[in-house]
Amino acid sequence: MKQTLNYGLAVAIALTGTASFTTLSQAADVIAEVPAIELPPQPVSAGGWYLRGDVGYSSTKFRDAKFPTYYKEGCCVTEGKEGHISGKLKGSFLVGGGVGYQATDYFRTDLTLDYLTRSRFRGHTGTTCVTDPDEHTFSCSTSDRGKMSALSLMANAYIDIANINGFTPYVGAGIGGTRVKYGSFSKDTGSGNFDINDVAGASSWRFTWALMAGASYDLTQNLKLDAGYRFRHVNGGKMHDGWGSNGAAYDKGLNIHDVRVGLRYQFDN
Repeated sequence: MKQTLNYGLAVAIALTGTASFTTLSQAADVIAEVPAIELPPQPVSAGGWYLRGDVGYSSTKFRDAKFPTYYKEGCCVTEGKEGHISGKLKGSFLVGGGVGYQATDYFRTDLTLDYLTRSRFRGHTGTTCVTDPDEHTFSCSTSDRGKMSALSLMANAYIDIANINGFTPYVGAGIGGTRVKYGSFSKDTGSGNFDINDVAGASSWRFTWALMAGASYDLTQNLKLDAGYRFRHVNGGKMHDGWGSNGAAYDKGLNIHDVRVGLRYQFDN
């Protein structure tokens, strides 16, 4: 009887082990059929140097100018009323380039040099004129013609907001200097001919600040297409050396609206 019980117990243990092995084998087969979960690739740091090149179109707002007038009074030359120049600058083209550094995925800086091609100036001068030898003063005016160009050197910083399917909108700001250069001015005193051609224009470096907004698009891993808008405010400065009984003219500054498109090439780390 005892041998029978031992035999039955051995059979039961063998059957249980076989069932457990079968269950484990089936479980292993199920696990093997589950597809492996692929983790998304970790983002690579965007840090690195880049070069940029831009072309664009600029609309410049001339903010008027003033100059002193002089006339003879007895033995001396006396400063008279203040003269005023109003006018408009035509649109012109912009070409530029720069070097920058992408510090993080969201912050970058660059140093840019932009040249504003010659913009035609059309204006009007109201002043006090003097006739010799009578030393008589009277109000007079001229129509003015000239040209202006500018070269800006700017240090800029940008916030890249987010990369959405390759598009990255951004905002930025910059400070620097602009060398504003006026060519010679021609004046028409009413004859219909601009026959006063010896009014020498002036050039000077002026403090400049800028605000920017735009977006870039990833053409490749290293190459981006960049398009944006920039507002530049250029401080006032000398416009020309003066003519006749009029002193040197100083404009009140320039507001420049730029629309730019260009490429940025970022070097690998």
